[in-house]
Amino acid sequence: MSSKQRIAFLGLGVMGGGMARRLAAAGFPLAVWNRTASGAEPLRDLGATVVSTPADAAAEANIVISMLADDAASWSVWAGSGGALERIPRGAIVVECSTVSPTWVAELTALAAAKGCAAIDAPVTGSRTQAANGELQFLVGGDAAVLERVRPVLAAMARNIVHVGPAGSGARLKLINNYLCGVQAAALAEAVVLIEQSNLSLEASLGVLQNGAPGSPLVKAVSNRMASRDYAVNFKLGLMTKDLSYAIAEGQRHGVDLETARAALGRFQLASQTPWNDQDFAAVVEVLRP
Repeated sequence: MSSKQRIAFLGLGVMGGGMARRLAAAGFPLAVWNRTASGAEPLRDLGATVVSTPADAAAEANIVISMLADDAASWSVWAGSGGALERIPRGAIVVECSTVSPTWVAELTALAAAKGCAAIDAPVTGSRTQAANGELQFLVGGDAAVLERVRPVLAAMARNIVHVGPAGSGARLKLINNYLCGVQAAALAEAVVLIEQSNLSLEASLGVLQNGAPGSPLVKAVSNRMASRDYAVNFKLGLMTKDLSYAIAEGQRHGVDLETARAALGRFQLASQTPWNDQDFAAVVEVLRP
């Protein structure tokens, strides 16, 4: 396959939009689809072909990439009416970049194989800024030879590409990654409110936490958002709620009780029942503030 494979990109939200723009800038022939049609229009200006269904996007593609919210959205876009698998050419490669369950990845891999297509799961670490700048890290599950065929495409969006094992491995590691992030964010929210309610200086206290042992990259970034109450979406709160749920289920499949994930999920579920659900996941702090 040439370095300019024909790409179909499905889902142009906070992450997908930035990823698709990187592919357009790299010169890949690109067809795009988004559930909300207006979300695709900026890609038209960059030379992409905007289509009305996932099936239309996939019809002439060598590689079909999706970046969607959850298992249900992914199933609909791939296997539902008008889904990409209806018209995907035999020999094309399915690339699922969404944060989905390994169970769905196994099903999608089988559905792709029935169409004569290979599949890899390639979820990413990073958020809006990294997607826009081509600095994502891809966690790839699937056949190593298939990864090599799509590597030039992923490289246009990536700072790093890690092959972590067979199909479903990327999805599993992404859930582990996100559950650790969710647990940190929930604990940080409690800490911030304790600082505020005990009349400590928030600025001084966060300086200590950010520059001490707790100061992970997530703590540094998210604590600033909590302090300034800036919840412009980098990663949506509702998606963290979903990811914690998926991680807990995956732990149960392997006989591991993710007790800290369940505690964090309780905080996020409470926040998900409020308007904060559509804001950045740092907004979980707001349901703890008096």
